[in-house]
Amino acid sequence: MKTIAEVMTQDVEVLRPDETLRDAARAMADLDVGSLPVCDGRRLIGMITDRDITIRAVAEGKGGETPVTEIMTDDVIWCTDTDSIDEVLQQMADAQIRRIPVVDDDRNLVGIVALGDIALEEEADVDETLRDISMPS
Repeated sequence: MKTIAEVMTQDVEVLRPDETLRDAARAMADLDVGSLPVCDGRRLIGMITDRDITIRAVAEGKGGETPVTEIMTDDVIWCTDTDSIDEVLQQMADAQIRRIPVVDDDRNLVGIVALGDIALEEEADVDETLRDISMPS
């Protein structure tokens, strides 16, 4: 059985805790992504999404100089690079997320995996996971 290490993206752009919402939005635009890990060094401390910026910041009147730590999700769902694809698909379905950071035993970020990365693997069946992710909670 394949592990997440075989399908994850290893070269992941991250934000530092002292970066601002403007920095996050620019990075997301430049990279054409909707979420970025927030790391203290390589240690994962949170995730920030374009939705977080919209709902938790703009809608609440926060400005572009607001630190990402004020609106990031700090209770992050993550997996390890030794987890099986099936285990991670289940985590994604349970948490209704399409992307999950990958950490080592010390919770240092080593990659990120998206449902699309897994879908490219012939043996992975992502239909049920996508259905579970898309169901209203």
